[in-house]
Amino acid sequence: MKTGNLIEFLNKKVDEYNQPFFIAADPISIPHSFSKKQDIEIAGFFAAIFSWGNRATIIKKTKELMDRMDNSPYKFCLTNEPNELKRLQGFKHRTFNEDDLYYFVEFFHHHYKNSDTLETAFSKWMTRRDKNVENALNGFKKYFFSFEHLKRTEKHISSPLQKSTCKRLNMFLRWMVRKDKNGVDFGIWSETPAEKKISPAQLICPVDVHVARVARRFGLLKRKQTDWLAAVELTENLKMLDKEDPGKYDCALFGMGALEKFS
Repeated sequence: MKTGNLIEFLNKKVDEYNQPFFIAADPISIPHSFSKKQDIEIAGFFAAIFSWGNRATIIKKTKELMDRMDNSPYKFCLTNEPNELKRLQGFKHRTFNEDDLYYFVEFFHHHYKNSDTLETAFSKWMTRRDKNVENALNGFKKYFFSFEHLKRTEKHISSPLQKSTCKRLNMFLRWMVRKDKNGVDFGIWSETPAEKKISPAQLICPVDVHVARVARRFGLLKRKQTDWLAAVELTENLKMLDKEDPGKYDCALFGMGALEKFS
C-alpha cells in the first residue's frame, strides 16, 4: 500500500477505534471509573500491568483488586495500614500474587508521600530532548525496585535494558499522556509544565502479538524479533504518518489485529 493510501487508511481506523465504545471492553475501563487523578494513575497502572491474556479476565481481576481497596486505591496505598492490607490476602492474577501486590502498594505508599503524581516516577529520568521514553522506562524500573523486595516481583516490571517491548508500561504511558477530543486516553499528565512532562511525540507504541502482526502486514515493522528494537522501529515508522502523536495508531493496529483478526 502506498504511503498516502496507508496514512488515509490507518487514520480512518484510528477514527473507528479511538471512540468511547472502545472503553467498556478494554482494561482502560478500570481507571475510567475514577475521577481523582491519583486513583486514575494507580488503577490504570494495575490494569496495564495485569494486561496479558484475555481482556475480560484482566478487567475482572483489576475490578476485584479495586474492590479490595474499597475503590479508593490512592487512599488505600497512602494509608498502608496492616489491618487494611489483610484485604489483599489471596489475591492472584496469573503469576502475580499477594506478595507482589504488597510490594506494589508499598512502592505507591513511598512515592505518593513525596509526589502528588506518578508521572514523576517516569519523567525525572528523561528530558524533553530525549527521542523517546527509553530512559524513563529504565529509570522507572530502577526506582520502582529501590526498596526492599522479593526478587520474583521484578518480573512484573519490564525495561528496554531487558530488550522487552515494555508493552504494558508503554500502554500505561499512552493512557496518561495522550489527550484528544474522543476521551479514550486520559491525558492527565498534559497539564504538567512543558519542561517536565512527557510529550506524546516521545511515546513508544505498545507492541503485542496483534499489533506486531498487523504492523508487519503493512510494512511498518521489518524486524523479526518482537522486542524493544521492534517497538522503536514501529514507532519511528508511525512518526512518518504523524510525528507528534505516533501513539494514536495503537488503537487502530490493536483493533485490526485482535478484533478484526486482520492478518
